[in-house]
Amino acid sequence: MIILKGIPASGGIATGPAYVFRHAELGIKRETISDPAAEISRLDSARDIARQQLQTLREKTELEASADEAAIFDAHAMFLDDPSLLELVADAVNNWKLNVEAAWSDGIENFAQQMEMMGDEYLSARAADIRDVGKRVIRILSGQGDTDLSELSAPSIILAQDLTPSDTARLDKNFVLGFATAEGGPTSHTAILAKALGLPAVVGCGPALLEICGGTEMLIHGGKGELIASPDEETKKRYIQLTGEASRMAELELKSAGDHAVTKDGRQVEIVANVGSPSDAVSALKFGAEGIGLLRTEFLYLERTTAPTEEEQLAAYKAVLDVMEKRPVVVRTLDVGGDKQLDYLDLGKEANPFLGWRAIRMCLDKPDFFKIQLRALLRASPGHNLRVMFPMIATLEEVRRSKALLAEARQEVLAAGFPVADNIQVGIMVEIPAAAQMADLFAKEVDFFSIGTNDLTQYTMAAERTSEKMAYLADPCHPAVVRQIKRVIEEGHKAGIWIGVCGEMAGDPEAAPVLLGLGLDEFSMAAPSIPHLKAILREWSYANAKKLAEAVINLENGAAVREYVRNFRP
Repeated sequence: MIILKGIPASGGIATGPAYVFRHAELGIKRETISDPAAEISRLDSARDIARQQLQTLREKTELEASADEAAIFDAHAMFLDDPSLLELVADAVNNWKLNVEAAWSDGIENFAQQMEMMGDEYLSARAADIRDVGKRVIRILSGQGDTDLSELSAPSIILAQDLTPSDTARLDKNFVLGFATAEGGPTSHTAILAKALGLPAVVGCGPALLEICGGTEMLIHGGKGELIASPDEETKKRYIQLTGEASRMAELELKSAGDHAVTKDGRQVEIVANVGSPSDAVSALKFGAEGIGLLRTEFLYLERTTAPTEEEQLAAYKAVLDVMEKRPVVVRTLDVGGDKQLDYLDLGKEANPFLGWRAIRMCLDKPDFFKIQLRALLRASPGHNLRVMFPMIATLEEVRRSKALLAEARQEVLAAGFPVADNIQVGIMVEIPAAAQMADLFAKEVDFFSIGTNDLTQYTMAAERTSEKMAYLADPCHPAVVRQIKRVIEEGHKAGIWIGVCGEMAGDPEAAPVLLGLGLDEFSMAAPSIPHLKAILREWSYANAKKLAEAVINLENGAAVREYVRNFRP
């Protein structure tokens, strides 16, 4: 029996034979060419085919997961048209007479390495994405078929060096029970897709994973980050029992998902969903969401050549609000920049765009553009519980300017003869340490805080969460992050405002009791996580959760916090 430990990427338990998946070698030849124009034309044709393939993947992912996860392939499509990449390739073809396969491969690798060297979580994840896109084009140029797992004839557990988002999106759930990779991190697009598809997944298992032979009996525990090869009979019985119990528990949790999350001593917290489209809102209700804690509005702006009109935005926001009726809907205003570029907005090139001109910073510099979104939101508000949230806030001036523009937009809407809801709450994302440290001042300016723990962790720990080497630092349960969350909640409550979390931490079964004990009011997460999270919170008393939270802030690291939660006995 061999036990391998990796990083939990997607919860669940599965048993089955191993299928070792290896990508076919591309075998790129470097040749001197005589007709550069013909080479560029070949590339243009290959990019067109790749774009069609990505659209097919997008549609499949939206059907099987959600529009939010499907948007991953919008970003992939944008890489195909990156002007800097195309300029690099054209230079190599025209000036160096290099064949387009080699020129494209060199350009892709150059871009990927630049992203990795920047030391930014998101950019490193995008490095894997751009290599995925790059290989897709190479396969088309060389006449090779798309890599897939079509050889699978029986349900199996996939073992691989790594899986690309494209690989993951094409997984057939009839034949794939779960997967484990030697490389990768828990916040890569591959891990995100695994969660959305409901597949147990463990990443970062190391090279020993690929020494396992195909057909070997495997057990995978996604929640524990554990993989067992050739288990003994006692272990198999234990896992079979766990699998059955988990299945029965999931059924029970789903049946009670519509009930409130109330602790044993009567404290009720709000459990809401993160969504990225109107269709996601419908799905959220099925999982027991009591509202929406984060509506990402980028879906309206991506994959188009012109900005969405006020009327287009109005229709989309109203569709979500209508689904939710009187339930609260927190809408995050536009957050582009970084890996989310818009063809019709010149966001410029920056050494580290995730620390640059993005989100609210860009919107405040383009007030007329920003107010189109604000007017659409205000027009959609009558009869609904709309809450407007500004992202990437670092200064009080940004909050005040954003509120002023919202007030201007309100006057414009009213002057045009449209009604506006009276009591629209305004809040900010707390995802930058500066905002957390100045929470007492920010709390006087807004109606709520929503803590974005993904970015707050990254910026606090200076750690890339996509890397298994950094996983010990890039943990929202690290006391350095928990202490900041504690401060934000305490200062917010002093000012009489409510506090939510809309990062991955909110749906983490080990982190949730800590957040409960800190006094969190709202937990916002991926909709499928809601039934289980509600069940977990119902098993706790608020009094015991407070004792837990008081203890863990004095521990040394995230691993120690998680161990303390698992072993906590009041």
